[in-house]
Amino acid sequence: MKRFEKVYSQGTVNVTEIWIDKETGVNYLWHNCGNAGGFTPLLDENGVPVITKKEQL
Repeated sequence: MKRFEKVYSQGTVNVTEIWIDKETGVNYLWHNCGNAGGFTPLLDENGVPVITKKEQL
């Protein structure tokens, strides 16, 4: 079983994706631009990590 599931993708050269950790439900933002990229927890407007409930996966 794969732990992470990609649920959103946008772009080809500048890529933005949202991944969900299926064990914890935490959503992560991946952004890639050229040779650089970053992977970080996706936060809501209050700075709290966005969590998808297991029933929604």
